Amino acid sequence: MELKYVIKQTDNQKTINEIISSQFDLSTRLYSKLIRNKKIYKNGKIADTRYPTTYNDIILIDLNIEEDTTNIIPIKMNLDIIYEDEWFLVINKPAGIPIHPSRLHYKDSLSNGVRYYFDSISLKKKIRPVNRLDLNTSGLVIFAKCEYIQEALSKQMTDGSFQKEYICIVEGILTKKEDTIILPIGRKQGSIIERCVYTNGQPSITHYKVLKEFNNYSFLQCKLETGRTHQIRVHMQAIGHPIIGDTLYGNVSNLINRQALHSYKINYIHPITKEPLNFTSILPRDMKALLK
Repeated sequence: MELKYVIKQTDNQKTINEIISSQFDLSTRLYSKLIRNKKIYKNGKIADTRYPTTYNDIILIDLNIEEDTTNIIPIKMNLDIIYEDEWFLVINKPAGIPIHPSRLHYKDSLSNGVRYYFDSISLKKKIRPVNRLDLNTSGLVIFAKCEYIQEALSKQMTDGSFQKEYICIVEGILTKKEDTIILPIGRKQGSIIERCVYTNGQPSITHYKVLKEFNNYSFLQCKLETGRTHQIRVHMQAIGHPIIGDTLYGNVSNLINRQALHSYKINYIHPITKEPLNFTSILPRDMKALLK
């Protein structure tokens, strides 16, 4: 994994520091790590980044720094990888599997499976999920293969160029068939898990559109403008239409044994090629059964 830049005539005499700052937007932490590990080169030689550059110099950043991954136990899993390149994986996560290991899921999280897979391809990198889904939410999750990609995609989430779309099935028939929910969300007092609409919470915006109505249920497409914890679940509860099967924000259902929420589409810009990417995930079996 390398980043490369050839000095143009308009760059002449700029220092390597200035070039890297303008072309790659590295965090201070990552930049310091690269300098400390002597991973920045000019024309094939380790560079002093304070020195100026000249036309046609080749600046190369080597991101192949081995990292300690022993904090996550490798466990073989049948990962549903829908896309992979040198820089990241896109995985279709089933419901019932957490993304991160925890006390209750020390060996059965998606990160355990990704650690095993990284070992199998001799990639000594930390496990870095870019987006996160709840235990019982299914759908698309990206794992960055290096710190630079994680940082780049996190910035896209902040500036809005990383877009996430979900589909869900909620209780009741909505009066407005297409609307935007703008309600701040914060942590519920006395709980470390539950969130609620809270006046002093973080600004939270969800766009929804009704796709289908049946038996006093509604099938929705939701687009997130912000990415708060449990955002769709909290917003649906707040407007009186909790997601079917959501026992934290709604009601137990005999139709499905988890919240009927699926991350089905993500759009973003490839941090290296600058090409627009979009990935979709088919509706899982339990939600298909509900629609039928």
